[in-house]
This record gives sequence, C-alpha cells and structure tokens, in this order.
Amino acid sequence: MSVESVKEYLKKWGKDQDVREFSQSSATVELAAQAVGVIPARIAKTLSFMQKDGDRAVLVVAAGDAKIDNPKYKHTFGCKAKMLTPEEVVAYTGHAVGGVCPFANPEGKTETYLDESLKRFDTVFPAAGSASSAVEMTCQELYDCSGAKGWVDVCKAWQEPMAE
Repeated sequence: MSVESVKEYLKKWGKDQDVREFSQSSATVELAAQAVGVIPARIAKTLSFMQKDGDRAVLVVAAGDAKIDNPKYKHTFGCKAKMLTPEEVVAYTGHAVGGVCPFANPEGKTETYLDESLKRFDTVFPAAGSASSAVEMTCQELYDCSGAKGWVDVCKAWQEPMAE
C-alpha cells in the first residue's frame, strides 16, 4: 500500500515510473546499497525525530554514511534528537521502519529537511515507502519532491574519505 501511495504522490513530478521494487529487503542502508548496486553512502536514509512541540515529526534525509551529530541537531532544531518509536514512525509518516521516506507523508504531521551530506552525490536513492523499494533522484529532485523546508548540517562522520 505505501509504495503505491508514494508512486501516486511522485506522479506530479514524473518520478513514479522510477520507483524500483526489489525481491530482497532494502530496509537498511547496507541492504539498500546491495539492492541498488551503489556504495552505502548514496542511500538517502530518512531519519525521524519528535519535534519539540510533540505534535510533529522532523524528517532528516541524510547520506547513508552520515550519523546525527547531537549538538548540531539541538542547535538547528532547538531540542534534543529524540527518534520516533516504530509505532510513532507509522503514525507520523504513514510508512513502516525500513521504508520511511520523505514522500506521501500525512499532511501537517512532518517537516522534511535534507542534510548537507547528500550534496556530494549527483544522485541518491531514498526509500519509496516499503522495505524493498527505492527511487533514484538528483538532490534537486529530492528537494522538490519531498517538499523540504531547507538544507541543514546536522550530521557527522560523512566527511571521511569514502571507500569505493
């Protein structure tokens, strides 16, 4: 169901036909990288956090090799980075863990931001609503299709040299 809602959502940008579905799981960065055939860093993982008001979630889409930097997160969003529980993830995003993406989320429940760690790639692969799907996008397409509120710098560990 969730992949179908993402495909329907992406029609507006002509990206619905680009959604790839796999017979194997792509629920983790490593599995998604294997399924797509790219280095893990090019997987655009969507991390979900409770907003300080407790009524909305913040989605941070980051490169697969990036980790949240708590002081940077707190400086940017004004609160500690508190990840959603699996139940909250479904309630706020409409997608289960492993398929969380910045597309087709319930109106008014999430705000999406893209992390600077993504900008070093021509294209990245966010999930497309299930634990066995992905869609290739440029960073600009990801920005447009996700309705991102902006670019943020809230991650660490991605600046190290990549292994190809």
